[in-house]
Amino acid sequence: MTPVTSLLGSRPSSGPSPRPRSSGSGQHRAIGFTPGKWLQTAVRAVPMASVLAVFAFLARGHFRSVAALSWPDAAVLGALVIGAVLAVTRRVRRSMSGAPILLRDELEFGATLLSAAFVTVALGGELLFPIVYLLMAFLVTFLPRPAAMTLLGGAVLFDAMLTLPDRWGVFLGRTIFLALFAGLYHLVLSARLAAARRAEEDAVKNKIKEIEERARTFRLVSSGASDSMPGVKDQEKWLVAAVKEIEGATGSALEVAEVALHSHTVGVFLLTSDDRSLKLHDCRSSSEQIQREKFAAGEGIFGALLKRGVPVRMNSSGGLKGVTHYESGGPDVGAILAVPIVEGGGLVRGVLVADRLENKPFNEEDERLLVVIAGEVLRAIEVERVMSYIRRSRDEKDRFFRAIEELNRAGSPDQVFLAVLESARQIAPLEFCAVTLVSEQNGQRMHRIMRMSGVTSAGRALENAIFADNNGLVANVVRYGAPLPGRDAGAMDRQIIFDDDTQIRGLQSLKIFPLVAGDRILGTLVTGSRKKAAFASDELRMLEVIAIQAAQAVLRAQLYEAMEKMATTDGLTGLFNHRTFQGRFDEQLATARRYSRKLSFILTDIDHFKSVNDTYGHPMGDQVLKGVAKILKEQARDTDIVARYGGEEFAIIMPETDAKGAHIIAERIRERVMKEVFQTEQGPLKVTLSLGIATFPDTALEKQALIDLSDQCLYFAKRHGRNQSVTVAQMQAAKPRAAEG
Repeated sequence: MTPVTSLLGSRPSSGPSPRPRSSGSGQHRAIGFTPGKWLQTAVRAVPMASVLAVFAFLARGHFRSVAALSWPDAAVLGALVIGAVLAVTRRVRRSMSGAPILLRDELEFGATLLSAAFVTVALGGELLFPIVYLLMAFLVTFLPRPAAMTLLGGAVLFDAMLTLPDRWGVFLGRTIFLALFAGLYHLVLSARLAAARRAEEDAVKNKIKEIEERARTFRLVSSGASDSMPGVKDQEKWLVAAVKEIEGATGSALEVAEVALHSHTVGVFLLTSDDRSLKLHDCRSSSEQIQREKFAAGEGIFGALLKRGVPVRMNSSGGLKGVTHYESGGPDVGAILAVPIVEGGGLVRGVLVADRLENKPFNEEDERLLVVIAGEVLRAIEVERVMSYIRRSRDEKDRFFRAIEELNRAGSPDQVFLAVLESARQIAPLEFCAVTLVSEQNGQRMHRIMRMSGVTSAGRALENAIFADNNGLVANVVRYGAPLPGRDAGAMDRQIIFDDDTQIRGLQSLKIFPLVAGDRILGTLVTGSRKKAAFASDELRMLEVIAIQAAQAVLRAQLYEAMEKMATTDGLTGLFNHRTFQGRFDEQLATARRYSRKLSFILTDIDHFKSVNDTYGHPMGDQVLKGVAKILKEQARDTDIVARYGGEEFAIIMPETDAKGAHIIAERIRERVMKEVFQTEQGPLKVTLSLGIATFPDTALEKQALIDLSDQCLYFAKRHGRNQSVTVAQMQAAKPRAAEG
């Protein structure tokens, strides 16, 4: 039966108490109080009950020596140990679960430890009394003040049981010392905490001052602006976010420049707020001697650039003069490329510089790339200026900054699309949001829905949907480069957002923004809500800025992917280049060594390739290289790493593959290449491959040894007829036979 109190609560009845009903077993159960609750209450009372028992026994003269301990004394001591364990366990559980620790829990915890200390003093003698002082220092340090003061009073009472009424002098001395010891310890600890807190506040203030100085360098605020702007804490948050966003965008741009230009140093130096000095903002450098302090803006190469406002390209075999962005004694620069960071009005804001130690001059293409990246840095600063205006006018700045931060953090186009959707939904109440990109396919403009969120009739099938140029809103936004529609979506007879086949119903508010990057329109940001007039003017402005920033993020991500591909792949064949091959080989060999697995390496060469170039011309030779590279990529497994080793040589790294398996794949590649026909003006052309195979750990343990053995097998194949695959074992077996012959 369910207890009556569990159904009716604990409200007292006006009539006589109902008589408990008998269960089937004939036993009676009290209303609302089960045996489990009795046991829980009893266990809960053990700590304090054991403390009171110890107090009573001490008052009656027990625990005066170990030899005089009786069975009741031992039982009380056992109860105290159990009570201490329960108190500690309860306190730890509450702390780990995040529940507040009650005063009762603190008192039980401290009282059991205090009782154990006084029992120790009673059994061991007065010389052990310093244990009590140390325990009180611990309790005063880690427990709240009410609990600590209560336990201090308990310690005085316990001491009274041991000393009174015979030794009043000892009792008073100990009491005064306990109070002074606990009080002084508490004061010292509080003073140290206060000093640490003040030091932390000073450090934060100094950091804010540094950020404010950087903000003035970026022209995000003017000198003295902090005195006139209300809400200092809000301003500090904004300055931190704004400077962080600019530094994040600048860092991404510098990484692109470093990869593309193969520079020793690439860095941004901005004019200080007084325009007299240059100071390093961010850099990517292999040198530790980059100039990190302010230096005069009118000296050296930078001085000439700032005066003329045009890019500078210089190189010298003996080291350039007038290089000021290194400390004295810095490296000799063999080539330098510096471009000004110029605002729309022609005002120079700083310098973007790239240099190389060797005399390897930068070309016009490098200059154009660095000018584009300088524009990216400036646009990052200009976007933050727009955000500062929005910050002062609306309280939604925190969400807006988080959105921009997510966009700047996104590294790939797909991450950018997800960040755009999340950012837009944080700024405005959206039930539908999508990102589209536009491209040219066979001379026709096509639109693709990259990402979307919200409920539609088509669900997630809209993602990656492609539609041709039409008279829909998305196509018109791309065509005219302006947000649409100009009126409420509910007032439109028919909403054609994407195309006729894709209908999104129920949107009363709709706004589509172009993703504009410079003079290019990359796509659109589509936002919609089921509520009428859901978007305020400031929200529309913020969404427009998000669209601008999204376009820059998409362009930056695409540029970074392109630069990364250029840095890791061979331009002719599309395979990994030699440098990337070396790094991947190290990684795969380390994995094979760590897990005791096989790894095979194939080095291959096109037979008589020089005669192909001589007979059919180098353009045809390039076609052969691309054709062979395509076959290698197709015939290799997904886990294999195919690279252009150099010239007409290719390399294949084959993880978890023994010599037999590598030979099978090598033969498959060789036969496929042998069947390939290349059409030339002189007629059909066929080529063959020779391949050398080495395996870890069977034939070699180190990378260079594997490469050398593969090379030996390759040339063994060439010397013995070409158009064949040779393993180390086959080569070693054939050499004795050749010697005998």
